[in-house]
Amino acid sequence: MTTKRLGIIMHGVTGRMGTNQHLVRSVLAIMKDGGVALKDGTRVMPDPILVGRNGRKIEELARQHGVKRWTTDLNKALANKDDAIFFDSGTTQMRPDLLTKAIKAGKHIYCEKPIATDLKAAMKVCALAKKSGLKNGVVQDKLFLPGLLKLKELRDNGFYGRMLNVQIDFGYWVFPGDDPAQPPQRPSWNYRKEDGGGIILDMVCHWRYVLDNLFGEVKSVSCIGATQLPSRVDEAGKTYKATADDAAYATFELEGGVIAHINMSWTTRVYRDDLVTFQVDGTEGSAIAGLTECRMQSRKDTPRPVWNPDEKRTDDFRAQWQKMPDGNYDNGFKVQWEMFIRHVMENAPYKYDLVEGAKGVQLVEAALKSWKRRRTIDVPRLKVTAPAKRKPSAKKKTKAKSKKRGRR
Repeated sequence: MTTKRLGIIMHGVTGRMGTNQHLVRSVLAIMKDGGVALKDGTRVMPDPILVGRNGRKIEELARQHGVKRWTTDLNKALANKDDAIFFDSGTTQMRPDLLTKAIKAGKHIYCEKPIATDLKAAMKVCALAKKSGLKNGVVQDKLFLPGLLKLKELRDNGFYGRMLNVQIDFGYWVFPGDDPAQPPQRPSWNYRKEDGGGIILDMVCHWRYVLDNLFGEVKSVSCIGATQLPSRVDEAGKTYKATADDAAYATFELEGGVIAHINMSWTTRVYRDDLVTFQVDGTEGSAIAGLTECRMQSRKDTPRPVWNPDEKRTDDFRAQWQKMPDGNYDNGFKVQWEMFIRHVMENAPYKYDLVEGAKGVQLVEAALKSWKRRRTIDVPRLKVTAPAKRKPSAKKKTKAKSKKRGRR
């Protein structure tokens, strides 16, 4: 059996998501499994190099997980022709410049989302990637959650009939940091707009690919956001003004007339089966899923509740739903890493490119515009074209002709 090495530059992996999901549960897990199997029987073995600005943190992370290579010199890492993929899970504000630099260095691109804080920057990177011909992809992890895979299975089997509406409830209470006994679960930049924070920017890019791929392409959005906790305490114990939205409520019109409504909040306390729930209603059946579990109720099993506020309710509505059996689901981040590696190594089909990431940024901008203007905003289809080659100026043409005559 032949094994091929694949060098991967991993930038921004000292954060919680980068360390846990991308390094430990994806790349290192793939290495532990013996690499990624290709169609011809070849196995591809990742060889990561960790890149970060804080040498102490990056060295400790590499030592802790047995990664042999690490550096604080990104330019040097990008100059190494033996490493083919650049991955980024750092801050959103830095991402467009990092991706541009990596593409110009000839690296295939894989990154977290959002791919930029504004659509113009996102489209510029998409156009550059298209012109380069390099492989590129964006993380769309929620599509690989067991709960959503079960919803997709029901959809593919026609369980819902004609889909009518989707309801998504997401969020939990993120402690503001004013009590040392209750430290915040998220970094302080999440609540500063000037640093790329905000729940609309953070979460609406997720909802775009979930809605598009499972329920229908997004056609329009109506959204209102809020900054419900005006101040928080940062990692140094200093109180700061929260300038970014920490809650938002949005309604989306999808292709086929499906209506999706999403509540998202870092200022809510959980009274539901999971931190996020997805309910789908259709003419023939309904289903509700969390991160892993999914329950369904067909039309024939739908009860006939009667509204009567004068009597105490005796119906056990939850007991009237049937649980879907569990399958053999691998970590979603790992699954998508394997897909992208096959895309790079054997040109396997892969649809989650940077354009899909740009769609998320597009919807973020539409949601923010809707909030500002207090109206519904249409979401047109994105078209990405590679930047055209510049035509030489008349002066350059004259010089070129002169040189040509001189050679004669």
